Amino acid sequence: MELYIDSSDVKEIKNLMELVTVSGVTTNPTILTRSGKEPEEVLKEIIDLLDEDMKLFAQVIATDYDGIMEEARKIVQLRPKNMYVKIPVTHEGLKAIKQCKKEGIPTLATAIYSSNQAMMAAMNGADYLAPYVNRMCNYGDGIQDVKDLIEMLRVSGLPTKIVAASFKNALQAHELMKAGIQAETLPVDVIYSLMDHPATTIAVGEFTVNWQRAYHRNGFFK
Repeated sequence: MELYIDSSDVKEIKNLMELVTVSGVTTNPTILTRSGKEPEEVLKEIIDLLDEDMKLFAQVIATDYDGIMEEARKIVQLRPKNMYVKIPVTHEGLKAIKQCKKEGIPTLATAIYSSNQAMMAAMNGADYLAPYVNRMCNYGDGIQDVKDLIEMLRVSGLPTKIVAASFKNALQAHELMKAGIQAETLPVDVIYSLMDHPATTIAVGEFTVNWQRAYHRNGFFK
């Protein structure tokens, strides 16, 4: 499974990259505004941090077809490779995804609230689909709808991958991992929730105390 960090905080991204294996970083307009910096500056900082084989996703702001295509062509030029353009699945966005496919611009279809929307984008040539898992739960069973999408893509034989987004807790991420999700993009706090457990800290503390009592030193070797 591919794991992405859903953040524009360069310090947090760097810290997590040292702890876990990630495939890249996803951003969106809201995430970039939280940085307090100009978007070009933030994206440059993230690009400098990533290896060339790691992916970076940046979203268009324009909502009309011509505007989306103009921004998509500029975004994809920010890196020599592995730069993906996020396009919402509006009518104009779906039209743009088709054109991006023709031009060889890698895309992620975003703002997806149903498996049906996702399939339309997949058939238009989107490389990735980003269903908003937690937000979908406000309209029904978001987890199940994404599971349906996994199966729909499998049956259709389409090469598009799902990079599930909009998570609020580790359980949501766990359920989709169990279902065979191809990728997830998670906020920093959810990633830490997946790797941390209070019982681990307790166990390590017990090992340390027992070792010190027996051998009167902190390390394995003298």
